[in-house]
Amino acid sequence: MIEIAAGHIATVVTYLEMRERPRLRPMPATSLRLIRWVAPDLDKYRSLFRRIGEPWLWFSRLILDDSALSAIIHDPGVETFAIVDHAGIEVGLLELDRRKPPEVEIGFFGFIPEITGQGHGRWLMALALNLAWAADTTRVWLHTCTLDHPSALNFYRAQGFDAVERQLETFADPRLSGHLPIGAALHVPVIPIP
Repeated sequence: MIEIAAGHIATVVTYLEMRERPRLRPMPATSLRLIRWVAPDLDKYRSLFRRIGEPWLWFSRLILDDSALSAIIHDPGVETFAIVDHAGIEVGLLELDRRKPPEVEIGFFGFIPEITGQGHGRWLMALALNLAWAADTTRVWLHTCTLDHPSALNFYRAQGFDAVERQLETFADPRLSGHLPIGAALHVPVIPIP
């Protein structure tokens, strides 16, 4: 047994990869659109990141100060896309990290809870893979963890990704530090520091 320090959380992280461009498939229908965010506004980015990730304890970008966040999402090797609905409201996020060519990481991929599970993921993944597989790309990879949506791992595998590595990760509970509200991610109990 591995003991987890008070005020911390543990998760199993699974790394998945694709080593060759997948065969073309029909593009799933959707009313959503993919919009490239060039040098996104930091507050707007954080707001969308929070709306998507709060149920799953996404916090990595919320703890960065402005200069650290800007260094990532304004880097020319990082492509950030918002998914917008018919009214132009941001409802999803896709981030492709090309900073280590010839590999591309799908850094973030998700939708707000209100539209999760409606089949939009297949559409977004088809677009993500089309964008990621540039002429010189040799590997597209991503990771998910046991804190993510329960269907995430199987979804990625169904899209053609192979699991290649697993790690145990622990971190301070972002709800206790105030980076996320105490009521976030109800499937993960808050265990306060005594």
